[in-house]
Amino acid sequence: MMKIAYFKPNKENLKSTLPVGIFLISIGLIDIILNSLLNFNLTSFLPEKISFIAPLIFGALGLYLIRIEFSGNKLLDKINKNFNSSSFNAILTLLVIFALIKYVPPLLNWFIFDADFIGNKKEDCTSGGACWVFVKVWFNRFVYGMYPDAEQWRINSAFIMLFLLVGASFFVPSKYKKYLLIFLVFVYPFIGLKLISGGDFGLKYVETGAWGGLSLTFIVSAFALILCFPIGMLLALGRRSNLPAIRYSSIGFIELWRGVPLITVLFMSAVMFPMFLPDGTYVDKLIRVLIAITLFEAAYMAEVIRGGLQALPKGQYEAAKSLGMGYWRMHFLIVLPQALKLVIPGIANTFLALVKDTPLIFVVGLLELAGMVNLAKTNPKWLGMAMEGYVFAGLVFWVICYAMSRYSQNLEKKLSTERQ
Repeated sequence: MMKIAYFKPNKENLKSTLPVGIFLISIGLIDIILNSLLNFNLTSFLPEKISFIAPLIFGALGLYLIRIEFSGNKLLDKINKNFNSSSFNAILTLLVIFALIKYVPPLLNWFIFDADFIGNKKEDCTSGGACWVFVKVWFNRFVYGMYPDAEQWRINSAFIMLFLLVGASFFVPSKYKKYLLIFLVFVYPFIGLKLISGGDFGLKYVETGAWGGLSLTFIVSAFALILCFPIGMLLALGRRSNLPAIRYSSIGFIELWRGVPLITVLFMSAVMFPMFLPDGTYVDKLIRVLIAITLFEAAYMAEVIRGGLQALPKGQYEAAKSLGMGYWRMHFLIVLPQALKLVIPGIANTFLALVKDTPLIFVVGLLELAGMVNLAKTNPKWLGMAMEGYVFAGLVFWVICYAMSRYSQNLEKKLSTERQ
């Protein structure tokens, strides 16, 4: 019994088990590092299958030997608590570490160390890594699409105005925020579209077919985000209305749009809808797509907001009515502010889905960021450069979505949405 107790890690035999455990873990890590960098195994003298899992065996034994409860060493206790609380967790920890060691260095080599950044043509990429020359040459098109170079300041101005309006909402007094919101929702979209499209005030007209790249991604996302929220809010209220006509109309609208794939909606708006218009009537394709995406996302937004409305206790409604508030004052001053705070994660999730859905407009001939990458990769001078383009587009979308996610989390904390 004494021999069995000796090999069971505990505080009494810490001085003997800890060094052995660290040594075994080190052997496993060194073996996987050598295999990843030099294609060499310390255990190459063993049968191939055993040699393959040897680092995992060494690491698992090492973690078992250092798994000592209340060792008195803060660092060791923290490691055991978070990564080594059981044999299963220990194996998962080792698998993650080994995967990082094996696959991250080659990825970094392709992405940075062996990549080509200098040059103007495909032949300048000779290092064997990523050819970021492709992204550099096409960067302007990836951002602005086919928009004329001399007029790109208009796109920049429209988005600077949007960022200033959004930024101002954090600093203006509360009594002016509602006016700023009204301007942002009902006035700015028309100013922004007119500034980018031109045709008046001495601005050269630019067809929407020339709009593209990241700027088009922002345009579609921004306008759909601004417009789908109030529409979704009205639909959520309509679905809970006591008037049957309004309630069933809202339910029908929501279920219709939620039951159809977005790609079908885009196809119908771009191809089928013009067939039903009277002769001589024309609605620009981009406008049709913006309306389709807005209504599609509004249906999902309505259900998110309805969840917040249902989560509120009836006492909130009764208290507002007891103060003599009418329907609209009750909802906009009492009910909706509380409901929206409860569903900030759901609203943010809907917004993120909207941003990531914008590449689908490529199927109707609008070349946003992913569409421009598809166009660039088919250029005869840059064949075989698809990977770099898609990685660039993926990183851009990740940055946008991560920023939106962090903002929603900060807003959630600021408004104290968690129930005590």
